[in-house]
Amino acid sequence: MATAAASCWSDRFNPSKVLFRGFNISDRMYFKLYSMYILLFLHMGSCFSDDDHEMEEFLKREFSLSKPYQGVGSLGSSYWELMGDAMVTTEQVRLTPDMQSRQGAVWSRMPCQLKDWEMQVHFKIHGQGKKNLNGDGLAIWYTKERMQKGPVFGNMDNFTGLGVFVDTYPNEEKYLEAQKKRYTPRTERIFPLVLAMVGNGTISYDHERDGRPTELGSCNAMVRNLKHDTFVFIRYVSRRLTVMIDIDGQHEWRDCLDIPGVRLPKGYYFGASALTGDLTDNHDIISMKLYQITVLNQKNQDDNEEDVTIPSVDNIELIRWKGNEEGMSSIAIFFTVLFSMVGSIFLIVIGLVVYSHWNETRRKRFY
Repeated sequence: MATAAASCWSDRFNPSKVLFRGFNISDRMYFKLYSMYILLFLHMGSCFSDDDHEMEEFLKREFSLSKPYQGVGSLGSSYWELMGDAMVTTEQVRLTPDMQSRQGAVWSRMPCQLKDWEMQVHFKIHGQGKKNLNGDGLAIWYTKERMQKGPVFGNMDNFTGLGVFVDTYPNEEKYLEAQKKRYTPRTERIFPLVLAMVGNGTISYDHERDGRPTELGSCNAMVRNLKHDTFVFIRYVSRRLTVMIDIDGQHEWRDCLDIPGVRLPKGYYFGASALTGDLTDNHDIISMKLYQITVLNQKNQDDNEEDVTIPSVDNIELIRWKGNEEGMSSIAIFFTVLFSMVGSIFLIVIGLVVYSHWNETRRKRFY
């Protein structure tokens, strides 16, 4: 009996006999259950590898600015330096007060040598001015130059690197009035506006047109005088620039722009600046947190990539053409409809001539 039982047990779970002699009901249930666990395990592993563990983030404190702002602005005792009218309080770094003709900035003292990074900026823009009677906005920088005053949101023009602007005043309206032009429904931008620009040291920011000729992309962002927190998220990974915003108080990122082929050198400086003119606002930075990004599945590709020396964007003319495509849409639509009508009429005429000729030939064939 023991030998027979052992033989039965070995037959039941012997792989060769299972494969070649067939399953019984218990074997099938066991095999299905085992297969389900294997598939579930593989699926979970692929999900974690694709989503949760595709990137690793590490906070870089030497490039981050947050409360209590210990030593900010003091010579040699902080990683950050103030410029112009910027000042530190217990709650924020105020780049400009709600006063006319002020400009201020905060800049990192150390150049950033990271290839892939992510900057999360907690900011606040508020003041006494009513809608369209406030200005001018603030900018987040990753540039070769630092601590330079200028007209571009408190920084120099013809900068080298990346600028992400939170623009709160539509200067382009006055420009169009002077040109006796108007917005079309497809070209009008709603302010406040978040936009990005990459400069190589020779490209000027068009203040009169709110940077339209050089922008890589933009989105509207109603950020003034809000009671909840507002954030902008800037990620540069694998030469792809992504900007998102969280301004609705829902703690959810909303897409703003996503541009591939952006080439930014290492060794540039992070900063934030703001400017007021006749119109004013408080421009506050609550925190700037920089994270080093490690892309786990691209380590071998990094070794083969060449170092970038000059900021640039692949297919920049195509990107800007798409941005300006909306401005030409009415003319393009008119000519498209016109040529379509002419082509349709031409084809109808040709069709009638061919049909008439065929019909006449057919009649002659019967006589």
